[in-house]
Amino acid sequence: MIIIEKIADLQAYIKSKQVKSVGFVPTMGALHEGHISLVKQCVQENDLCVVSVFVNPTQFNDKNDLERYPRTPEADQALLRAAGCDIAFMPSVQEMYPEEDTRQFQFGALETVMEGKYRPGHFNGVAQIVSKLFDAVLPNKAYFGEKDFQQVAIIRDMVKQLQYPIEIIACPIIREESGLARSSRNTLLTDEQRKKAALIAQVLTKSTTFATNNTVAETIQWVNQQFTHDDEFRMDYYEIVDGNTLQPIDNWNDSDFVVGCIAIYLGKIRLIDNIHYKG
Repeated sequence: MIIIEKIADLQAYIKSKQVKSVGFVPTMGALHEGHISLVKQCVQENDLCVVSVFVNPTQFNDKNDLERYPRTPEADQALLRAAGCDIAFMPSVQEMYPEEDTRQFQFGALETVMEGKYRPGHFNGVAQIVSKLFDAVLPNKAYFGEKDFQQVAIIRDMVKQLQYPIEIIACPIIREESGLARSSRNTLLTDEQRKKAALIAQVLTKSTTFATNNTVAETIQWVNQQFTHDDEFRMDYYEIVDGNTLQPIDNWNDSDFVVGCIAIYLGKIRLIDNIHYKG
């Protein structure tokens, strides 16, 4: 594996390899098994696997969240090497943003709900950096985790808007033994909080059974109630949406693709997860 910090060096190296397919996994580092599952699939399906490690400042609407975000470059490199990654692209902020990126993307209804509502500007920052990375890597395929369900929809829309010839591949959520969705933010939880956090996946799973005999509104209410017994939990949202449009549904038969999406604080750490009800 080679480590590259400059876009020009990255492009020159990829060009020198003269491969048919380039796969790309964009990450913000603090890698875990979820990321590595994407990397392994990328390695398997492409001639060359590029993984970026870059904590993108423009997608954080909370400066404290940016400062708190875990950074483990040496450990990341070791994991990528073991997973068969060919290129670790680890640029500086100056390299990715030599000047301010003033582009404003429009994602319509996709960005007005859930994460878009609670983290204004977040998806514009995501689109800025992912488009910059796509321009740098020029991949044939790019891999994203389904844990960030709304982000995948945003990226797909961006690819259409900018007419990138890139296939976006969404990969399944990887979970810890407790069921907790793997996330870089999990490392910020105390041992006690990590045990508590398992409740998130447990509630989502149980809600699929509850939903068989109850309405959408009743299911949302039931999920919310499960987190009222511990003051450390603070719900941002739980929404049940059409998996394609991300718009809330009122009835189970409103869509053939129904997904429940949650964002919840455990102490100061914000965790997200989702579950499929249909589709």
